[in-house]
Amino acid sequence: MSVQSYLESLATQLIIRDEEKARINTSVSTIRSRIASYFGDNITDHFAFGSYTRGTMLTRSADMYSDVDYMVIFKNPNNLKPQTLLNHLRSFAESYYGRSQIKQSHPTMVLELQHIKFELVPAQKDWFGNISIPSPSSSYNEWMSTSPNAFNKKLTDKNTVHGNHIKPLIRLMKYWNCKNNYHLSSYELENAITDLWFFGTKNLKDYMYAGVDALSYSWLSSQDRKDRVDRAKRIVAEAKRLEAAGYPASAEIEIKKLFPPL
Repeated sequence: MSVQSYLESLATQLIIRDEEKARINTSVSTIRSRIASYFGDNITDHFAFGSYTRGTMLTRSADMYSDVDYMVIFKNPNNLKPQTLLNHLRSFAESYYGRSQIKQSHPTMVLELQHIKFELVPAQKDWFGNISIPSPSSSYNEWMSTSPNAFNKKLTDKNTVHGNHIKPLIRLMKYWNCKNNYHLSSYELENAITDLWFFGTKNLKDYMYAGVDALSYSWLSSQDRKDRVDRAKRIVAEAKRLEAAGYPASAEIEIKKLFPPL
């Protein structure tokens, strides 16, 4: 094999498929039906968003913390605080999923099922259709505007322009991230990769090299983050050196230190 063939194989393995995908889709359909039944006219809309809808969510064999983001938009004429709506989501989860693990993790209510985790996000919508979710700058006690699915188009367009290499690259980098203490949130990582400029990239190997080269940190970053980013860059540099010297098998072994087999 080679670095290129190994990365292509691994990126394919990271995709949620077959039985796992069917179970997750069934759970999404079930929670959609239950939310509609439980809240009735007290909500205006509810839907999955995030990596599940973008096709960049990792299989649980690669990332045990893979989850589905699910937004519930409440009618909120009295402009209730986010915590009140989070409490409503907790009551819903306890009503239908009493035997599952349920906990609050700002700004969401987490519902842990055997095969998937849901992050239930409370939201409200104004007369102009603008959606708001709990704001981290207020310790999640106030609201901030958001556009939950706007990023999907941006990523899809980028992926198309770059020969469908961006989504596989994101899956690979998310796999690296979960193997390195989740230094970045899933959204931060996907957004950072989508904002990158790629030059001279022809295949997934080139895109991976560019993605690792773009990893950075600030003087405020933890020493652990600095060490892990530096290690990734050293591995890529060594893999490039081995390839240039005519040792593709050795370069593949080096890259497996960065992206271990599933």
